[in-house]
Amino acid sequence: MADRPDECPPCFNCLLPAFQCAQFATCDKYNGKCSCPPGFGKEDCSEPVCGSLADGKKRLPRSERYCECKEGWQGINCNGKITKRSFGTPSNQGATVCKTDQACNAMLPEGKGGVCYQQGLVVKENYQVCDVTNRKILDQLKDDKPQVTFSCNADREDCNFQFWVDQKESFYCALDDCSWSGHNGYDTNSTSYNCQHIKCQCIPGRMLCGEDGSIDLGDFLKDDIKGPSSFSCLSTEGGSRNDGCKFQEPKMNELIKSVFGDESITLNCQSGECLYETDVPGYQRPIKEINTPLIAGVIAGCALFVVAAILLVWVLSRRSYRRYGPIHLGDDSDDEAMKLMAEHKPAALHFGNVSYQLNGRHILSGIQGVAQPGQLLAIMGASGAGKTTFLDILARKNKRGIVEGDFYVNGEKFSDAEFRSVVGFVDQEDTMLPTLTVHETILDSALLRLPRDMSLSAKEQRVYEVEKQLGIYGIRDQLIGSEDGNGRGISGGERRRVGIARELVTSPSILFLDEPTSGLDAFNAFNVVECLVTLAKQYNRTVIFTIHQPRSNIVALFDQLILLAKGRTVYSGEFSKCQSYFDQVGYSCPPGFNIADYLVDLTMHAGTAHSLLPEDGSVLDDDRSGLRTLSSSTRAVKSIASISNMSAEHSISEGTGNPALRPRGWRRNSLKQKQDRQLYTRKKSSNTDIPGSPRTEDGVPPPLDDTAASTHQWLRLSRQTGNVPPQVFDDPHQLPPAATGTGTDLDILVDNYANSDVARSVHEEIQTAVSRASAANGSINSGRPDNSVHAGSLKGYRRVGWIRQFSILSKRTWRNLYRNPMLMLTHYAIAILLAVLSGFLFYGLTDDIKGFQNRLGLFFFILALFGFSTLTTLSVFSTERLLFVRERANGYYSPITYFAAKVIFDIVPLRLIPPIILGSIVYPMTGLVPAWPQFFKFLLVLVLFNLAAAAICLFLGIVFKDGGVANLIGSLVMLFSLLFAGLLLNHDAIPNPALWLQSLSIFHYGFEALIVNEVKYLTLVDHKYGLDIEVPGASILSSFGFDVSALWTDVIGLTIFSAVFVVMAYGAMHLLLVERR
Repeated sequence: MADRPDECPPCFNCLLPAFQCAQFATCDKYNGKCSCPPGFGKEDCSEPVCGSLADGKKRLPRSERYCECKEGWQGINCNGKITKRSFGTPSNQGATVCKTDQACNAMLPEGKGGVCYQQGLVVKENYQVCDVTNRKILDQLKDDKPQVTFSCNADREDCNFQFWVDQKESFYCALDDCSWSGHNGYDTNSTSYNCQHIKCQCIPGRMLCGEDGSIDLGDFLKDDIKGPSSFSCLSTEGGSRNDGCKFQEPKMNELIKSVFGDESITLNCQSGECLYETDVPGYQRPIKEINTPLIAGVIAGCALFVVAAILLVWVLSRRSYRRYGPIHLGDDSDDEAMKLMAEHKPAALHFGNVSYQLNGRHILSGIQGVAQPGQLLAIMGASGAGKTTFLDILARKNKRGIVEGDFYVNGEKFSDAEFRSVVGFVDQEDTMLPTLTVHETILDSALLRLPRDMSLSAKEQRVYEVEKQLGIYGIRDQLIGSEDGNGRGISGGERRRVGIARELVTSPSILFLDEPTSGLDAFNAFNVVECLVTLAKQYNRTVIFTIHQPRSNIVALFDQLILLAKGRTVYSGEFSKCQSYFDQVGYSCPPGFNIADYLVDLTMHAGTAHSLLPEDGSVLDDDRSGLRTLSSSTRAVKSIASISNMSAEHSISEGTGNPALRPRGWRRNSLKQKQDRQLYTRKKSSNTDIPGSPRTEDGVPPPLDDTAASTHQWLRLSRQTGNVPPQVFDDPHQLPPAATGTGTDLDILVDNYANSDVARSVHEEIQTAVSRASAANGSINSGRPDNSVHAGSLKGYRRVGWIRQFSILSKRTWRNLYRNPMLMLTHYAIAILLAVLSGFLFYGLTDDIKGFQNRLGLFFFILALFGFSTLTTLSVFSTERLLFVRERANGYYSPITYFAAKVIFDIVPLRLIPPIILGSIVYPMTGLVPAWPQFFKFLLVLVLFNLAAAAICLFLGIVFKDGGVANLIGSLVMLFSLLFAGLLLNHDAIPNPALWLQSLSIFHYGFEALIVNEVKYLTLVDHKYGLDIEVPGASILSSFGFDVSALWTDVIGLTIFSAVFVVMAYGAMHLLLVERR
């Protein structure tokens, strides 16, 4: 050896001490060569070889920097398969575990029957290629990728470990006395290798072993690394932060922790082992374990939630409704209240030539009048005279017909929006929430409609003032109630005053009231009108109202009067001139009669043609005992029975001479004659002291005593002037003169008024007001294309904004919900009961074909339950439709704030909580995929489906006013959607022209999302004829026509449906729920 030339290296002989085998390979004692483990070559086994395991000894060392592996193989030394360890089915990240089994077939003598086993647990000889994932090691090595190879041999019970940097081996370890185990859970796989002894060796001149001055671990590896060591891996279905592998050895762990800050070497490994088909370990997915304590806890928690909700509602409903304390007024509170009452400019309303047509029929025609600030204008007439229609027109309400006429405020024309901002309107029929108290109802009106800069204390003070004025302060804490509710609440008269208080609290410049005394007793009716007088006189407001048969002390409070008959003007002017006007035209009110009753009766009998009154006893019967009145004339002293419906078959000439010269058989009778005859031929009862009490029995009436008559005569109005008309006694032949003219009595009354001085004075007053305004503004319509003037002369105050409106309406909606909690609690109770029932029927779903069928049935039942339970949303707006229409017309709030409050307080308690309750119980009981991501996706789909169904029903409930029609249409929509869910009708069986209908089915989106979320990654096993047939869940879903990748597409579809129908519902409410009278 000494004389060997330098260019001739010594021959390798591992039997000599100067030569050692790498990888702790054994030395062949016959030829002095190393027996290299698979994947390593060269004489000393220090270099990786390329090719594949199937090449056996024919593999050559790599000549380039990296190996070129054959198809189906990978790794530093081409021992590994193209794979990444995964749970269940092979991963498709980069490539699969084995694209085919062809890679392993080459290793078998028959060339077939090979299986690439990838579970990471050694059967005969297993190989794994791992990437180091320690963050600091990666930072330290930068672009040089650290890797680990790990292999085990089952027969020898030993393993090998190599550490590589940029595919150059740095050190290697041999492990012996090894054991291994694997655990396959329902959703996790784990493997563990434990070796009692380990020895490691550095390769000199490599990274971590002294290369270019790097750290040298040679002595540490040789002297300190002794064992025991372990190599463990964990894989979770769906992935988790704990997935991966770890190589641990006590001294190695200390080094890693002190240098790199980690507990051990962490790895991401890929595994593969070629086996015969018969050698593949049998795998049977374990039966899912149902967590019974969890189920019991969830059910108990949901039950406790419902009990807590019931107790909360009970406490809120039982406690006193008076939650407000004393009002703490600031120094400026009184000033704010006075400013509210006095800051508006007085508004005088003038109108002329007012007419109204509906379907080609004239309802009103030729009405004129004036309503001055500080005055009360009363509109009177018989039923059907057009009072309410006329009042609606004056208040600028939306009418279905054609409105004509001239309307002026202080002599100027204003747009409808400007006019409505300064007026208030009280309907004849009160519409209020029955679950609110009197004070809450009035306070909500004040908070929504009083100026935004007015303090809360001043608004509350204003509410108290109105309550005291109308005599409802003592009932302020009582519920409004309803006839069909749990409690009747306040009386009808009290409801009437509450309705008036809602408008009075804002102190409008012009206040319109439709029969404000309807349903009230005489005392309270007078108090209401007296309050209106106070508002008008003290604060210079204009009050206009319709009224029917007011008592005399109420009539005495009128300033202006409009008397209508069949939509025509019988009188319009000052009330103080009313008595003298009718005296002049020959229709004097008899003594002792309320002039209001007289005028109403006058207009009621004025619509028929002149009639002839026969003296044959058909109206007034002469018998031996004297005159007898008809029963109809004896019903009330203050009523005038109708006898104008009599007609004559023959007519006589109208004489102008002495009535006694007219034939006794037939005489022309004017309306006044008929009334006088009715009034003054009544009998007096012999056994009563009440004057004018008629009797239908035959008898001779006692003579009329003037003193007694005057004593019992009813108090006449102090304002009435003029002479008392001559009384007509029992002689029926002494009749007043006949009325002149042709046509009906109404024509005569209307013509008399049109040609009277009263009508001319009203017309002149209107013209004067217009002229003054024109002179003040330059021109009444200058610069205004809509014939309205600037709003500066008459304007309302700024009311609260949208956010404040939403807050007030939300509180009101919440009160209405918890004071009528039956619907909410029923939803919760049904959710719990049906959840427990469903969990019992579908308990412990199995991963086979029967289990798949049961999953389909479970999801279909849950969606049908929520779909049809949302039909209750149809009544969300139906019960408050009229309330919303009237409050919107009176300017309480913006429609968007009311809609938002109603939707949110219907969605949160009724559409969001029930699916969460049901899903939380059903999911663990039925044994669906026990993973948090799938569970939350399950709840998300249920909630979105419930919202989408509720939004559709909400839209239908607004569009269809009739509840029965809305319920029918809603049920049909749900059934149609249910047909295309995917269970009753396969996607592939739907005709092509009808495929688009499935995209309109919310049941399809919900059903597909639920079944894909559950079954996509399952492997369904069906045991038939002694064989276990495995069917991937994705495959069976595809056969049912479901798209396995459409989960999030379906979620987005449900979200779009919810949003679109909510917007459509608001659009329908905004456009359709508009007051049209």
